Amino acid sequence: MHVSVDLKRCSGYGNCVDASETVFQMSDTEDLGEVLIDEPGPELHDSVRKAKRMCPANAVVIDED
Repeated sequence: MHVSVDLKRCSGYGNCVDASETVFQMSDTEDLGEVLIDEPGPELHDSVRKAKRMCPANAVVIDED
C-alpha cells in the first residue's frame, strides 16, 4: 500500500489525522494534511482506509499495489 494526499483537493479538515494519526499529520505551515508514513505496514491499512473514507474532500489517495 502506498498513501498520499492530493494537496489540490485537501481542505484541511483533519479527518485523516483523526482516523490514523500514525500515518497523517496536519502541516505546521499550511492547513493541509501530510503523510508521515507513505508505505504503512499491514497493521495500519485499516486505519488508512478509514482515513480515506472520512475525508470529505476525497484527498487521501491509496494505491493498493
